[in-house]
Amino acid sequence: MNRQTRAPLTEPTPVTRTSRRGWRRLAAALFVTLLLVVGARLAWSWLDPFGETTIDRTQPVLLQSIHNLSRFEAATGNFQVVVDLEKDADFLPDAIKGTRTLFVGAGNVDAYVEFGDLDKDAITVSPDRTSVTVRLPRAQLEKPNLDNKRSYVYHQERGILDRVGEFLSDAPGNQQELYILAEQKITEAATTSDLRARADANTKSMLENMLKALGFTKITITYTDEP
Repeated sequence: MNRQTRAPLTEPTPVTRTSRRGWRRLAAALFVTLLLVVGARLAWSWLDPFGETTIDRTQPVLLQSIHNLSRFEAATGNFQVVVDLEKDADFLPDAIKGTRTLFVGAGNVDAYVEFGDLDKDAITVSPDRTSVTVRLPRAQLEKPNLDNKRSYVYHQERGILDRVGEFLSDAPGNQQELYILAEQKITEAATTSDLRARADANTKSMLENMLKALGFTKITITYTDEP
């Protein structure tokens, strides 16, 4: 009998543990690297040598005085002005020495009537208490109150020397002169406007309504500058 020759059995190739260990080592290395990066960023943010710390050492507010108000705020006007301030050198071109600044100044002006200085005879009541005459001063204007949030430098041109001087200055970009000039312009505009006349009319209307509520049927409002 012929014996059939059997082919030798091929054993399956075992999965090498080396490759598995390699992947584990790579994952561990990536995890450690991630921890190092995160830790470095946290340490840098905590030890930032270029960072700044703001410390408020403002002392407590002191109440210096209290004044009783005896005025009626009768009207408010909102104003805006564009200040165009230019400074030129006599013998140098603007590119070397000279500045031009466009500054937007915005704020309000209050108009009020002072009741604290009324004379004793400023209010005259009839014997039957049906009519009254009130003699008032004219409305006055408060100092302009510029709004810092709406006031800003719109455009500025500076010569080389001015740029260098501002860079070396202890207080670069001082805008005090611009604010003062804006206040002056707004004061002039408020003076020539009808703000005071509006305040006089509002004060008269307020007094008439109040005196009518008190039972007066005839109310006369006059002013101290009238004959």
